[in-house]
Amino acid sequence: MPPHLTTLNLTLLVFAVWTLTVLTFTVGVHRWSRILLGKSAIHEFPAHAPNGPDWYRRATRAHLNCVENLPVYGAIVLTASSLNAGGALLDALAVTVVCARVVQTVVHVAFTETHRSVSARFSFFSVQLVAMGAMVVALLRR
Repeated sequence: MPPHLTTLNLTLLVFAVWTLTVLTFTVGVHRWSRILLGKSAIHEFPAHAPNGPDWYRRATRAHLNCVENLPVYGAIVLTASSLNAGGALLDALAVTVVCARVVQTVVHVAFTETHRSVSARFSFFSVQLVAMGAMVVALLRR
């Protein structure tokens, strides 16, 4: 890893790449394959109405969830970077956030919504919230 790329910055980059990956390989592949095969017109994917197979609707929501949380995590990392904060605790919390985000997304897309899958998804989301909260507390204590 280049010396100027901290673990915090790297995790922010991974979060952003993950968000783009989810968009590209779930929502994007579904939409573009339908458009290119002539099964759907480009305007037939309204944001306000659920359409497509169940996994596609879950993937759309999983991508939106990444988009909703990326700025929050970005603000925490930006604050840490501007304070030149770092260290083992912040690094471990940052890695925890991104790993939990990836697992939450995979569970969201891969499994139909049952009590068990939604509970697992919520658990991984909770891990992210706790880790980001702990990062904020660590920054405020500096």
